[in-house]
Parts: sequence; C-alpha cells; structure tokens
Amino acid sequence: MAPDMGMTDTAVETVRGLVYGPSGKRLDVHRPAGASGASGAAPTVLLWHGIGPDERDVLEPLARTAAALGLLVLVPDWRSDAADGGRAHLLESLAFVRKEAGGLGGDGESFVLAGWSAGAGAALGVALRPETVEGWRPRAVVGLAGRYDVPARTTGTAPLEDLAAGRDPGVPVRLVHGSRDAVVEAHRSRDLAEALRAPGRAVTLQEPDTDHAGVIMTAYDPAADRCVPTTAEHAVRAGRVAAGVLAEAGGGGA
Repeated sequence: MAPDMGMTDTAVETVRGLVYGPSGKRLDVHRPAGASGASGAAPTVLLWHGIGPDERDVLEPLARTAAALGLLVLVPDWRSDAADGGRAHLLESLAFVRKEAGGLGGDGESFVLAGWSAGAGAALGVALRPETVEGWRPRAVVGLAGRYDVPARTTGTAPLEDLAAGRDPGVPVRLVHGSRDAVVEAHRSRDLAEALRAPGRAVTLQEPDTDHAGVIMTAYDPAADRCVPTTAEHAVRAGRVAAGVLAEAGGGGA
C-alpha cells in the first residue's frame, strides 16, 4: 500500500502510512506545508501513542496542532500486545526517524522523544538507558499523562527505579498531565517531577484542567473503545498546551 498524502488546512500536510521497519508497521508524518527538506531541518518529534494497539490516528489532532507550530511530528503504530510488549516496534520507529527524518524535512540526530500514557514511560526509558539505542539520547523527553513506576516498554525497567538507582536522563524532561485524569492520576507525573528535581535536573510539569484523553485533544468513545477527536474546550486548550511544550522542547532550552 502506498503512502497517502492529505491536507486539511493550509498550514500542515500529513503523509500517512510510511512503513518504518522490518515489522511492516506504519507511521504518519505531520509537518508544516512545504517542509520537505529544501528549507532546512524542522525541529522534530517522535511521538508514541499508548497501549491501544496501532492507534497512531488517535494522536493526529495533537500532532497536527504541533506541526502548525513548525514541528515535524512522526507518529508510529505499535502494539502493546506483541510478545515483547511492543519494544521492537518502538525501537524500529526510533531507528527509522534517526535514519530518515532528514529526508522528510526534519532532524534525525537531535529530536524530541515524546509519548502519551504508556508511550511516555517508553520515551523516558530510552533517555535513562541510552545503551538501548547505541548510546543515543534525544534532545528532550516529553511525557504526556504518563506513569513511571511500571516497566517502560522500551527497557523493561521502571523509570522511577532507574532514577533511584542513580541513572540520569541527561536531557530536559517536560511533563504534561491532566489534573482530572482518572485513568493515570496526575500524581504519577508529580512523583516523577519530584524525583527529577531532587538532584536539580531540568524538569517542568504543567497540569491543564482536563482528563486522560483531553491532554491529546481527544475524548474517549466507549462504543469505539478508543479516543476520538473532540472540540470540547478543555481538550482543545490542553492540547494546545501539550503542543506548545513539544515546540519548546524542540527549540532547545530547559
């Protein structure tokens, strides 16, 4: 199946369905219109979804909002129900971005690693254990509504345990967590922020007035058993906060 390119506004273009590795999994690319590499590398974000299998579409509202701020955002499918918990898919997508982002208009060497829900812990795990990816670290980590006391899908160890054992992410960590999140309570991000701040590491935490789905500009649909786009004010507002954090992380600074 060939990639599908679509545009729903004049600011952002989306390329859907690029195969990113041996698994045959696909990712979508969201970028400023015309950012194909000729105008220099756009700040780049690899954004991982949560445990719902193959839900790259769930992150499209947030990814496009972030792309409108000048970012190249790549959102891959991955399956938490795979035998390895999704580790191979996640790391394949990371390897793809490192190799191919330049040709897509971005930066494959220095990019933001971000994730929502289970994807957040997976992203932080890579920074804490860079040996997982040949010593590479992201420019920054952005965790959206994450939980960090359970094993990261990328490393098999809990980020909070790695921190307690003396490991250091080595890069700024930016956290966003809905204050009304009943799926992963906001104290999960507060606990991580406290653990990072104790030795003076670079960390920020924002808690918009929204829930687990709202932080990525969606609402949970029980009939579909997945998150779907929403125009609810709290979600739109929170999604803009999250997109802004992604942009700040991509631009450098703590």
